Amino acid sequence: MRNLFLAVFGVLFTSASLLAAEPLIGYTEFQTNLSGGRHANVRTMRAFVSKIDGTERRVIAEELAKEPNSWTQFTGWSPDGKTALVSRGWQSPDNAMWEEEHKQFRFTKEGWSLDTNLVELATGKATNVSAVERVSFYNGGLFFWPNDPTKLGFTALIDGNSHPFRMDRDGRNKVDLTKGSKEFTYGFSTSRDGKRITYHKNYQVFVADADGSNAMQIKTGKPFNFGPTWSPDGAYVLFLSGEHYNCHPHIVKADGTDLKKIADRGGYRGVIEFLDVPDFHGGSSDTPVWSVDGKSVSYTAQVGKAVELFQTTLDGKATQLTKSAEGTLHYHPLPSPDGKLLAVGSKRDGVRQLYVISLADGSEKRITNLKVGHAAMWMHWQSQE
Repeated sequence: MRNLFLAVFGVLFTSASLLAAEPLIGYTEFQTNLSGGRHANVRTMRAFVSKIDGTERRVIAEELAKEPNSWTQFTGWSPDGKTALVSRGWQSPDNAMWEEEHKQFRFTKEGWSLDTNLVELATGKATNVSAVERVSFYNGGLFFWPNDPTKLGFTALIDGNSHPFRMDRDGRNKVDLTKGSKEFTYGFSTSRDGKRITYHKNYQVFVADADGSNAMQIKTGKPFNFGPTWSPDGAYVLFLSGEHYNCHPHIVKADGTDLKKIADRGGYRGVIEFLDVPDFHGGSSDTPVWSVDGKSVSYTAQVGKAVELFQTTLDGKATQLTKSAEGTLHYHPLPSPDGKLLAVGSKRDGVRQLYVISLADGSEKRITNLKVGHAAMWMHWQSQE
């Protein structure tokens, strides 16, 4: 196991692997301290791409957010890395005021819209696949279906409940994979071979075949189960399990057996607050991720007065990767395609910046250089097929 990484502010960026890495990183920048509550800040979100040394930083799909009260968020890449996935959201100020007053979301066709777009990186052309044979005014979580370049997956809000969908690459032939369900389904993802899916429904994890058939609940005996993802080889599902704001990384075999807790988050609530003003919803879920080889899991946990970055083997042997000053918060770790680097968000001195850490020697490089009142979050490594 590696020695403890010393994530000292201003550490020299010495790793050759960091300097040689090729992929871009897509992410989202926004303001965090504007008065007026959640919507006033969320509507400043814009999708960005950058090299991992912080150069060639640029906003993409800017035209999608030209309408007042709209925004964009970077959500992923195509398998060949040539197309970015960008969500475009809009909310009416009246609905936003109601939400602030009642401290809850109110998703209506008149007050909200969320669509998913394919954006060609070379030309900037954006295609709204949600608008083709539209099934909902709120469509998120777009991804390319593994091993089938003709299919996409996404999640749509139907009659107040979230449903996972599969559709053709051009947005046609949308198929509801939990058709008829009256339960809220979220956290939808597929196995790497594209043959199985997993999701949580009313905070219980399910696995099923790619067409939604043969759905099976993973029984944990816990009320809160969240964010399931398949291991690279499809043998395990990783998810959080426990109670709300007190849940921990677990794995289970694909057939539902051998449930195992592999790490403890030390009292960490598992939510990174992404605003510096009161937010009725709290923040963004901070979930564990698989390593590229599937032999370990990266996650965040509370240590004293900091939220640190950890890595654990599947048998529960954890290693602390960062040792930070009080008040530091790490969030959303994500391994690079070659498995040598780890992108991670880190709030230091009150600002949420993005960093890249070498897993070989612990050296780090800051990608963003934002001022107080701004933030960068939700990183996505460019695919390299």
